[in-house]
Parts: sequence; structure tokens; C-alpha cells
Amino acid sequence: MRLRLTKTEVDTLDELGEVVASAVFPGGRELRYAVKRDGHDVGARLDAHAIVVTIPADEVHEWATSDRVSIHGSEALPGGKSLAILVEKDFACLKPREGEDESDMFPHPAVPSGHREGEETC
Repeated sequence: MRLRLTKTEVDTLDELGEVVASAVFPGGRELRYAVKRDGHDVGARLDAHAIVVTIPADEVHEWATSDRVSIHGSEALPGGKSLAILVEKDFACLKPREGEDESDMFPHPAVPSGHREGEETC
């Protein structure tokens, strides 16, 4: 599972302890998702109509106030499998894309090595 959070969402998570959003699908059904400052380990669960990711408070604050890009963890699943969890800061693309508002995204930290001018990178 991979979630990307905007600057406002990262700040809200650090200050208020929770970010909640949703996606509405055809037919009006809604999937809610939340990232919460809670617990001792990065974790995830599926409630009735929501995916909830939890991150320890000290890790949220360190991530929100630094150049750190992501927080990761995993949840053990039956059969020896695991659910990988990745929460990232959402970076603006190097080349603006038509119709996309990137005003609340983090500035791209660097031009990747091997990047060719004019090549779109997110």
C-alpha cells in the first residue's frame, strides 16, 4: 500500500494527529482512508468502509519536520505473507503537467541523475 501526502496533509497529521480523505466511485459508493498518529509501529487495518494507516507520533513529527521522504512498515498476513506500507511526501513533477494543481506538493528535492531535459519525472 502506498500513500502520498501533500504539504498540508503532512502538517495536519503532525499537528492534529489525523488526515482523512475519500474517493467516491460510480454509484455513490465511497472509500475512506485515514492516516493517524498512533501506536508504536507503522500499521494498517481495513475497517467497514475505511483503510486506516497508523504511524507512531515521534516518527510522524520527525518526518514532518525534516527532509525525510517516506515512512515505511509492514503488517504480517496469514500464510507468512506481509502487507508493505509506504507513506510518502508528494513531490511536484519536474515538468508541469496540464490540468494538474501541484501547488500543495513538496518541491522536487533534486533532478535525478541520468535525467534528460524535457523528460517528465514524478
